[in-house]
Amino acid sequence: MLSYQHIYHAGNLADVHKHSLLAWMLAYLTRKDKPVSYIETHGGRALYDLGADEALKTGEAAQGITRAQSWFPADHPYTRCLTQTTAIHGKNAYPGSPMIAAQILRDTDTITLAELHPAEHNALELALPTAKVHRTDGFAMAHSILPPTPRRGLMLIDPSFEEKDDYQTIPAHIRKYARAWNVGIIALWYPILTSGAHSNMLKTLQKDHPGALRHEVRFAPARPGHGMVGSGLFVLRPPFGLAEQATILKTHFDQLK
Repeated sequence: MLSYQHIYHAGNLADVHKHSLLAWMLAYLTRKDKPVSYIETHGGRALYDLGADEALKTGEAAQGITRAQSWFPADHPYTRCLTQTTAIHGKNAYPGSPMIAAQILRDTDTITLAELHPAEHNALELALPTAKVHRTDGFAMAHSILPPTPRRGLMLIDPSFEEKDDYQTIPAHIRKYARAWNVGIIALWYPILTSGAHSNMLKTLQKDHPGALRHEVRFAPARPGHGMVGSGLFVLRPPFGLAEQATILKTHFDQLK
């Protein structure tokens, strides 16, 4: 159950997809002088060393952020986070989504994170000492705190899908989250798999939330036999302009083919 560690995949093309759009949404929310709540159900360790043996073993960062960083202009929120992370932590450092949130959000905003893996939880606490970090099931944590204070904000649901039941249970979780937090942006990341394991989940989500934004990008498998061939975001109450940003991003992914 707790075997997954994102260091093997940090900075891959799925991260580029997810993190660049997340950074844009958080920057959008901070345009107004109103406080924001950020919630993440599966935080990981927040800061990754792309020079670590685990990252080099898969080579996914080399296929991902190493060649994709040029896609984003210098003033893009994602670029600013990448630049800040390497300036502070060294050239091989890569920010996970909690670190991206911490860099973009302000002192008036709140960050609440969950991570069940003990080593990842400890690293997350060390990386972000000012965040509220829970060592607990992320889905349960979200149920327990919604609606948050401040009411305005964003929740990222980013499980490893290590538990195969996630594909069946996530729509029910999101249904309840959407009712409990009727003004929040709720974003689910999911892998696009050759097995099609994600398909029924997406059908249910689209039926439940017809106004949501579903955005997907495709790419070659990281290595022969690898089952992930794309990355998806399903966003309830997407902020104005997100669809346009996603379309621009997709043009870069399409050029990889």
